[in-house]
Amino acid sequence: MTTKANKALKTSSWRPQTWYEAVEQCQQSNEAYVLVTVVGTAGSTPRESGSKMVVTASSSIDTIGGGHLEFDAINRARAYLAKGQACTELHSYPLSQSLGQCCGGAVKVLFDVCNMHQQHIAIFGAGHVAKALVPILAQLPVRISWIDSRNELFPEQIPANVQVVIEEEPETEVRHLSDNSWLIILTHDHQLDYRITENALKYPSLPFIGLIGSDTKAKRFMTKLTHRGFDETTLARLHTPIGNPAVPGKRPIEVAVSIAAQIINLLHHKPAEQGKKALQQETTKKHIKDTVDDLR
Repeated sequence: MTTKANKALKTSSWRPQTWYEAVEQCQQSNEAYVLVTVVGTAGSTPRESGSKMVVTASSSIDTIGGGHLEFDAINRARAYLAKGQACTELHSYPLSQSLGQCCGGAVKVLFDVCNMHQQHIAIFGAGHVAKALVPILAQLPVRISWIDSRNELFPEQIPANVQVVIEEEPETEVRHLSDNSWLIILTHDHQLDYRITENALKYPSLPFIGLIGSDTKAKRFMTKLTHRGFDETTLARLHTPIGNPAVPGKRPIEVAVSIAAQIINLLHHKPAEQGKKALQQETTKKHIKDTVDDLR
């Protein structure tokens, strides 16, 4: 049976009640949100200029007046979030029967989309290296999914931007990852490492797959994957052994710092375009094959 849990929820049941509390929470957890602000009013309106609310993909905090105005503003804000791009937009609302409001006035509402483009990193394994690595990476502008089958290995205190996923078969989580996610594979089992790696390589939209291990393990995996039909372009997304070779040492903290150094470098030189290019290449290959098949 598959179970999932976010252990961050165990640390606190507190929920923000005001827009500024919501902004603080979203900033700490690196969650995308829209700050909705009434910036202009005319005539009779539910709230005055300066009224604010925060809208995320799953909740809304505070109010700009309720009713159909707020309902439409929430839907509009979530449409902006779905586009995945930071932006600032101004929208005018006449509070007439067309909106289902009878105030008779008008408001101008500013939508400020914040915290987009946070890199998602999936870390597989909750052993010593992962426990040293997660607190370092959590200080960066990233969202982390921390995945393992063993609930008891996770610490009680989890950073706000880290979601713990308990999965009996961790390799199955690969198919749920969003496009351009990065993988860091640090499990206790070489066979599990291989299954996760092989599954990840099947998705051209995953541009970075980092695997811990020795040079011998890396060569063995590369040989096996080549025999399984993965070409050079696909295998170029696999980085093993993961880490910056300029950082020496085999202690968990030393390995964690080495991996963090590589991730920081990637954050400044994102490989997302590589993933998009690979996806385009795969799509082109399929199109060519389909065209040839049609001509036969």
